[in-house]
Order: sequence, then C-alpha cells, then structure tokens
Amino acid sequence: MGKFLTFLGRYFIMMKRVLTKPDKWYIFRRRVSFELEALGLNSIGIAAIISIFMGAVVALQMAINLESPFIPKMLIGYATREIMILEFSSTVVALILAGKVGSNIASEIGTMRITEQIDALEIMGINSASYLILPKIIATVLFFPFLAIMSTIIGCFGGYFIAWATGIINPEDYVDGLMFGFKSFSIIYSLIKIAVFAFLITSISGMYGYYANGNSLEVGRASTKAVVVSSVAILVFDLILTQLILI
Repeated sequence: MGKFLTFLGRYFIMMKRVLTKPDKWYIFRRRVSFELEALGLNSIGIAAIISIFMGAVVALQMAINLESPFIPKMLIGYATREIMILEFSSTVVALILAGKVGSNIASEIGTMRITEQIDALEIMGINSASYLILPKIIATVLFFPFLAIMSTIIGCFGGYFIAWATGIINPEDYVDGLMFGFKSFSIIYSLIKIAVFAFLITSISGMYGYYANGNSLEVGRASTKAVVVSSVAILVFDLILTQLILI
C-alpha cells in the first residue's frame, strides 16, 4: 500500500508540472510533430500486422465453432467486427503499444536523467517535465485513435481474406455480417478508450523514466516497470470505462 501511495504521489506531482502552458509554442509544435512520427507513425506497422492476423484468426475460430445449421453464417462477420471494435482495436492494441511505445519513452527519458541532460534543462530554467513529456502525451492521444480505426478496418479485412482463401464461409455472408446491426457509438466508445489508454501509457512511462536514477541497469528496470504498470492501468481503466460508458 505504501508503494502504491508513493507511486500516486509521484505521478500527480509530475503531472502538475507536465500539464502546464509551454514556454515557446513554436518549439512545442516542432516536438509534437517529431513525436507524432516517432511514437505514432512508427507504430503503424506492428498494429497493422497484428490486426490482420487477429481478424483472420477470430473469423476462422468462429467459423469452426459455429457449425450449427440454426446459426446464420453472417454472425461470423458480425462477431469479428464487434470483437475488433469493442476490445481488440482499443485494449489489445494499447497493451501492445504499452510494450513498444512505453518502453521507448521510459528508456529515452531515463537515459536523459542518468546522463544529467534533464538537470541541464532545469538549470536553463526549462520545465523539463513539460518539455519532455507533454508533447509525447499530445502526440499519442491524437494518433492512437487513428491506429484503432486502422486496426478495426484491417482486422475485418483479415477476416474477409481468410473467408475467401479457405472457403470456410461465403465471403458475401461475411460482408453481410460486417454490416449487420452496426452502431456508430461503438466506434466512439473504442476511440474514447484508446485515447485514455494513450494518456496512461505516455504519462506512466514518462514518470518512470523521469524518476530513474543510478546507471543503465536502473533505466532498464524503469522501462520494465513502466510497461507492467501501464498494462495493469489499461486493464483497470478498460473495466471502469466499460462500466461508465456502456452500462
């Protein structure tokens, strides 16, 4: 309990420093643009590869297990779409990005801490927490929802591809299922979740990197803790947001 309270105290103290008005807007905009590429664009590949295979696997498993003649085959497409929108494209993609993006942020800021670059920023009168972490938060909160939409589309296409390639389900039935009972609010729900998850991943990872001390081994430990704590936070807030939004 003591460690948890220490974590919360450090987190809120740091966020008070992070969420402040930037000193120089043109520098801030340049850093946000850089982070959009470093944390956002560079994550498209892994999100796309995992999404297409996950969509294919979900559709294949549904087709194998729904063998009853009383169950319409179109439900395979419907179930694939709902799984991709409601959980995979937001929660699972966020867990994957917690490992890729979170460890990157924690190790980058942690290295700056142990090499005294952050101390140099402070000596120059720069709010180092805001300068280093706020652009990353803005970039991920803006870009991760795009990744969620892309993941949903690619995952549904992966299901269509496996239906066409194996013949286990008529592709037309699969497409009918994709369009059946669509609710636009599901997309909004998914985007809200991944935006919250993006904030959690970036802020928690930034905190662990910012408070790293010692040598390179400590940076590695900080990166590991950042991924673990971010993943747990994602699962907890997934439950909370589902309760608040859908129920």
